[in-house]
Amino acid sequence: MHTVGTFEFESSAEAREAYESVGPAAQTVVREVAKAMSFDRAEYDDRVTGDVVETARDALFASLLSVAVGSREEYDEWRDEYDGEVTEIGNENVDNVVWHAGPEGEAVAATFQNEEEAAVATLRRQSFGRIYRELV
Repeated sequence: MHTVGTFEFESSAEAREAYESVGPAAQTVVREVAKAMSFDRAEYDDRVTGDVVETARDALFASLLSVAVGSREEYDEWRDEYDGEVTEIGNENVDNVVWHAGPEGEAVAATFQNEEEAAVATLRRQSFGRIYRELV
């Protein structure tokens, strides 16, 4: 078993603080992407809305979530000890699982056979939507 990512929270307040902390980075990324796309000032003002920056913030936050990656057996051991609700996505008959536990007794897991990076990316999006969207 191994872990990828950096954001792991003990409380909702920590999650909100981390979400706020990625705001300036999201704004910088959006600005630099718009520059690379040769947006002039008028096009930038027209197309780069608060929703665009918020989407970038959501994606950046989700991409930093800490995710455990392990075998089905390792996941089952963790699950037996976890005192919270787990939403599992995927097929239960595959060999590997990725999972993330949020700060309020809710976790999300996704199964995969071979494509670890894709499973991690999917899990992060699912975790943001199911655990953090309303929290942050």
